[in-house]
Amino acid sequence: MRLSPKLGKGRQSATMSQAEMTRIDAIFTRFRERDPAPVTELIYMTPFSLLVAVVLSAQATDVSVNKATPALFARAADPAAMVALGEAQVRDAIKTIGLYNMKAKNVVALSERLLLDHAGEVPRDRAALEALPGVGTKTAAVVMNALWGEPTIAVDTHVFRVSNRLPLAVGKTADAVEAGLMQVIPDAFKPHAHHWLILHGRYTCTARRPACPTCLVRDLCLWPDKTVAPPQRGVEA
Repeated sequence: MRLSPKLGKGRQSATMSQAEMTRIDAIFTRFRERDPAPVTELIYMTPFSLLVAVVLSAQATDVSVNKATPALFARAADPAAMVALGEAQVRDAIKTIGLYNMKAKNVVALSERLLLDHAGEVPRDRAALEALPGVGTKTAAVVMNALWGEPTIAVDTHVFRVSNRLPLAVGKTADAVEAGLMQVIPDAFKPHAHHWLILHGRYTCTARRPACPTCLVRDLCLWPDKTVAPPQRGVEA
């Protein structure tokens, strides 16, 4: 599948050129050389605490979630304890996180479903994960990748931006970008691709002023609007 930055409407041709395959391979080779084993920045101790943390991270930063969850997990480390804690106390524990009312409701509800349907364990099956309250395709993909190394790619705002800019897979929706990434990323890189892309978008390829001058893959990026280094002191711009 050849992906071109000129395909502005998300259309992708049927084949990928050798040059494009080489470029994409080089991008992920550099990511791997810099960070061979990336991990999520969410703080968790168990599969259950990761699931809850990922649910809470929807439309919120990992930093804000990490500030709220230690106290929550100290009181409710498993589904039974979370149900016993109750929605009101969960809501109070996470009130610094956006959408905390709905998230508290979902955390208690998914804990109940884990107890009823999965003996309190986090299911490894993607369909079973997505059937839990508050768990969508992105959340399920993150959990499966972080816990079991499944080659899933969760497309959040950072991954979406990086994929369209470089470009890797061009698309107007997260689902379209995910499908494209699964086709173009070599299998050897897929277990860590999600983390490399999200970290690159979070710290380098940012939305407002990307750090293009220090970007690891600047020479491999086809985005026409790269930022330039600021002029040195005493040198006219």
